[in-house]
Amino acid sequence: MTLAWAALSLEERQVRRFLIGESEAIRAVRRTIAQVAPTSASVLITGPSGSGKEMVARAIHSASPRRDGPFVAVNCGAIPRDLLESELFGHEKGAFTGAITQQRGRFEDAAGGTLFLDEIGDMPADMQVKLLRVIEERTVTRVGGRSAFPVDVRIISATHRDIHGAIDEARFREDLYYRLAVFPLSLPPLTAHRDDIPLLIEHFVRQFAPANRAPRFAADAIVRLAEHRWPGNVRELRNVIERAVILHPGGPIDAVAAEALLGRNASLRAGEREALWAMSAAPAVAESALPPPPADPFADGPIDLRALVAAFEHQHIAEALRRSRGVVADAARLLGLQRTTLIEKINKYGIVRELA
Repeated sequence: MTLAWAALSLEERQVRRFLIGESEAIRAVRRTIAQVAPTSASVLITGPSGSGKEMVARAIHSASPRRDGPFVAVNCGAIPRDLLESELFGHEKGAFTGAITQQRGRFEDAAGGTLFLDEIGDMPADMQVKLLRVIEERTVTRVGGRSAFPVDVRIISATHRDIHGAIDEARFREDLYYRLAVFPLSLPPLTAHRDDIPLLIEHFVRQFAPANRAPRFAADAIVRLAEHRWPGNVRELRNVIERAVILHPGGPIDAVAAEALLGRNASLRAGEREALWAMSAAPAVAESALPPPPADPFADGPIDLRALVAAFEHQHIAEALRRSRGVVADAARLLGLQRTTLIEKINKYGIVRELA
């Protein structure tokens, strides 16, 4: 432990755990976090996708008086609109078909802590009204319930969308915005703090590899990575370093290898592709477990509708991924889905994306 680290307060150490970098842009974000974390103000974090909005939310929570309470994250864009109310506020037994027991909502789960509402800009209009009421009254009523009960949570929200444009176009309520953005905080893209890229590389290498298997980045490789335009920001850099750890364990990485790691559609050797997918999480459902949809589903009597839907989704997701050469964002556009929703389905069905 260095003397400089030992001199930091607990709150400062917590923030630095989540926010890596020493550029002026990141120092400014850390100063802002230090100002707002000790308060109870609602914070709205804006910034491009992959810029670290959830990390900032966690940093605020860890440096706040609520640090010993729960941090509960909800992606408002990944939950079907007809389930979002129940997810946030909970439901009573019998409130709707399938509600066989009483269910707590995320507001209750976050009691005494922080509720992080990610992608708040994707929240449907009817839910915006209900959320506004909860924030104003500080009480929650479960779906199907009659009585409201108080909730003690701090709300931090985030969006990559142009929230002011959404307000102008009446897609987001202005009164809800002012409730959520008591303290607005804007994150820069990675291209605005390129000086932090070497520190981020070092951080992600330590995260993904033990010392004896850590790849060694040459100076020209770091220069090449720093020159990249990083449309996916810090998340994209994290993925590139994870790929480097898998493909070059303990080996050197020069500018040529770095260029290959950055190639979005670059072909990978079969062995490399297998190595990538061997490191992936085991799928929840094996591909072989999904039956093909029969030509006449009622020929043999009652059907398993869930299996048919699963087979249909599996087939079209796999085809979209093949057409998009494994780029999830492009496949999501082909399917008309949110990227996070498609990722959930890929994991659910155990679909191996084509990387070549």
